[in-house]
Amino acid sequence: MLDPDQIAGLFTRDGRFLCARWGRPVVPVIFGLADETLDIFRAVTRAALAHAGHPMAETDPEMGANMLSFFVRDWQELADMPDLERLTGQGELVERLTTQAADQYRIFRFDADGGIRACMNFVNMGGGLAEAHPAGLAETMVMRSLLTFARDVEPSRQVADLIRAAYDPALPVVARDASHALRLAARLPV
Repeated sequence: MLDPDQIAGLFTRDGRFLCARWGRPVVPVIFGLADETLDIFRAVTRAALAHAGHPMAETDPEMGANMLSFFVRDWQELADMPDLERLTGQGELVERLTTQAADQYRIFRFDADGGIRACMNFVNMGGGLAEAHPAGLAETMVMRSLLTFARDVEPSRQVADLIRAAYDPALPVVARDASHALRLAARLPV
């Protein structure tokens, strides 16, 4: 079981604590996968949201879709994507990802109250993830998209329990004080 210090560490970056969850129903859309793999990602997303007790929807009234995942074989494929800079708010993203030899990148957008409004996942399947099992990759991506983890987490029972605890309706959608880790720890199964 994770203790409060371990939990706080999962949400602390550069000395700042931030634990935010989705504040609206999730509407996922995935680009760049074959149909059989797409079905796996959809099923894993549905299961993870059901476990968290958070709804999915067919459409977001403001954005259409709000959990966008883009799969490419090389980061240069993103350069052909229209309005990439407008979508991400980040110039030179392709160059940065290529230089860093990253295999994935995630961007969160937030509502006025601090809850997650949107999440964009960019995944390069041409590098280290080329041999990744679709179900394992889907589980990892969805878990990392449900909360604002400050570092990459791997799928585990502990992380799944933590996500479920964070989606307790009695807890705030966003917390910026590390004492929130105590509230999360208290909701983890013994």
